[in-house]
Amino acid sequence: MNTLAIELRLAKAQNVKVTDDELVVELNDGRTIAVPLVWYPRLLHGTPEEREKWRLIGDGQGIHWSDLDEDISVEHLLAGIPSGESQKSLQKWLASRRKSGSA
Repeated sequence: MNTLAIELRLAKAQNVKVTDDELVVELNDGRTIAVPLVWYPRLLHGTPEEREKWRLIGDGQGIHWSDLDEDISVEHLLAGIPSGESQKSLQKWLASRRKSGSA
């Protein structure tokens, strides 16, 4: 019997760009993935300056925006999984931004 050995390598983010419409992530395996910004309401409601202030976490397994309190995993991006944040949580966050003048 022949056995096929498959080595799975996890794709990791190496660069991020957020446009008015998309989150674009360059991966270390040469792929680029773009998803609609509406999938991530905190990014959608963030200012361009807040969107630019990201950092890689977990050696590129995820992306973090401290000003927006947003974390997105590469695994979820590749699987097509949008934000799981509830509307109640999002509305509370938006209200806190209005109070602090961030929005």
